Amino acid sequence: MENSLHRLFHNRKADTAKLVSFGFVPEGGGYAYRTVLSQSGFQMTVFVTEQGEVSAEVQDRVSGEPYTLHFVADAAGSFVSAVRNQYEAVLEEIARRCFEREIYQTEQANRLLAYAKETYGDTPEFLWEKFPRYGVLRRKDTQKWYGVLLVVPGTKLGLPQTEEAEILNLRVPAEKLQTLLDHKTFFPCYHMNKKHWCTVLLDGTAAFADICRMLDQSYLLAVK
Repeated sequence: MENSLHRLFHNRKADTAKLVSFGFVPEGGGYAYRTVLSQSGFQMTVFVTEQGEVSAEVQDRVSGEPYTLHFVADAAGSFVSAVRNQYEAVLEEIARRCFEREIYQTEQANRLLAYAKETYGDTPEFLWEKFPRYGVLRRKDTQKWYGVLLVVPGTKLGLPQTEEAEILNLRVPAEKLQTLLDHKTFFPCYHMNKKHWCTVLLDGTAAFADICRMLDQSYLLAVK
């Protein structure tokens, strides 16, 4: 189905080395992979642009004409079902083997995760099945949290927009907390202890270096 591409590759980032290892070859400003669908004899081509956009096409190898019946939801029969199933299987394998899931969309959120991994060797733990985009950064020695990345509607912070906001909860010295809060970039902590934590909006308003310093401070505060 056409929406397979969105379902399988939404919020995923292509790994070029893995594409090449899988069998993709550079072509036309991106990477192309071709395989023959054994049950139909059709050729399937998957193309990934340099920006990571994915497209796929099935062709009759004799006539060169594209085959599209597998995109029709109510198209039945053993032949079209075989094409549809193999088409889906190829895309699923490429998504699994060549793409990494991007949980967060903002540059700051992903840069902060890279900073935490490089500085402390930590990657986020996703502890709640109901909230798959809530990621916890935890010290290895004390097992205490020093950062929590969340995705919430802006209205949860008292902002007028209903669009999703990516935020970071951090430990802050109690004596500095009230002077920090401006209700624009720094907020009383969302869904956590408001006496010892604050929430930072990761929309680029706060300087990345400043947030890194706050993360370092939060790490130091995460002791028994």
